[in-house]
Amino acid sequence: MAREELPAASSEPEWFTLGQAARYLGVAQSTIRKWSDDGRVRAFYTPGGHRRYRRGDLDAFLERSSPGGGTGPVVLIVDDDERLREYVRDRLGAEGYAVREAGSAEEGLQMLEEATPDLVLLDVMMPKVDGWEMLRRVQERHGVGTIPVVMFSGKVDTAADEAASRGAHGFIGKPFDPQELVDQTKQLLPT
Repeated sequence: MAREELPAASSEPEWFTLGQAARYLGVAQSTIRKWSDDGRVRAFYTPGGHRRYRRGDLDAFLERSSPGGGTGPVVLIVDDDERLREYVRDRLGAEGYAVREAGSAEEGLQMLEEATPDLVLLDVMMPKVDGWEMLRRVQERHGVGTIPVVMFSGKVDTAADEAASRGAHGFIGKPFDPQELVDQTKQLLPT
């Protein structure tokens, strides 16, 4: 009896564990767990109760979540702190928002030219071009108030008043309470 040849294994698995799926989507394990519980990402369970994710389902989710095809309103976070961007992405992603990230004002302005977000979360203190200059350029290009902008800064005393006078829709002082960020985003941009 001839032995049947099995197809060559691809470099990417067809099924992912929770940790592999989180890395594949670029989110925290807690985020994908919440998305599974909410039914946004399809999960299968092993007899031992562990979650497994099919690559095709993850790809379909990525396609739905991409800007322009999103599962919710698009939020652009512009901050030079990578950990803060990751944290904001995970929190807002878990609430149903499609989140895009930029590590500098220049990158944020470029992303605005590619696709207009529904809300911009913008750090004041960044190297080279600061948040105030980016806010000015956004308003100059798109009009004052067209894209809601929430500013961030560690200099709470002066920046909050300045943000309002310059046309920002909100201000959050750093460090901030994560629920305050989610609440302010939801007030300006319901899912």
